[in-house]
Amino acid sequence: MVSRIGRRSEIIIKRRRLNTMQQREKGKSAPKAAALKYIAGKDRAPRVTAKGSGILAQKIIELAQKHGIPVKEDPVLMEILAKLDFYQEIPPSIYVVVAEILAFVYSMNNRWRNSKE
Repeated sequence: MVSRIGRRSEIIIKRRRLNTMQQREKGKSAPKAAALKYIAGKDRAPRVTAKGSGILAQKIIELAQKHGIPVKEDPVLMEILAKLDFYQEIPPSIYVVVAEILAFVYSMNNRWRNSKE
C-alpha cells in the first residue's frame, strides 16, 4: 500500500502520446512513464523505481491512479528518467525539476489529508 502522507513520496512521470496505431501512422514514439520514490532521511535523492513505454507505461500509470499516487506529465523530464537505470538516484542536474514535482506531491497529500479531517 502506498503512503499518502509523511516522509515517503512516490510520483509517476509520464509523456502522453497518441494510441499505438495513430503513433505508427504519424511516426511518433510510444507513451512512456517512470516512477520515482523518495524516503526522507533514508534516500539522498529520489530513485527510479519503475519505467517503461507502450503497454508497460499504461500499466504504470493505471497502478499509480489505482493507489492514489499523483501522476505528472513532463515530457522533457521523462526523456531524462528513461535513460536512468532502475533504483538509480536522479542526477543533480534535475534536482530542481524533481523538487518542484515533489512540492506538487506534498501539496496533493496535504489536500487529501485535510479533506479527510
